[in-house]
Amino acid sequence: MEVNEAKVILVQLRSGEITEYRVSRNDFLLFREILLKQDDAIDFRGNAQHGGETIYTYEPNWTK
Repeated sequence: MEVNEAKVILVQLRSGEITEYRVSRNDFLLFREILLKQDDAIDFRGNAQHGGETIYTYEPNWTK
């Protein structure tokens, strides 16, 4: 995964173009680094799976 690819995925999640995205163990650190730089990072929800994958969704206000 490249930085631009991660940014595009975050935009797609935010806009509702995709409802979830599976991040592999190998791509997790890069994806998370880009995610945490987003102003609305708190609105993204990661759900860890067995085998090292994480499923990300965009759920505004899920922490409230």
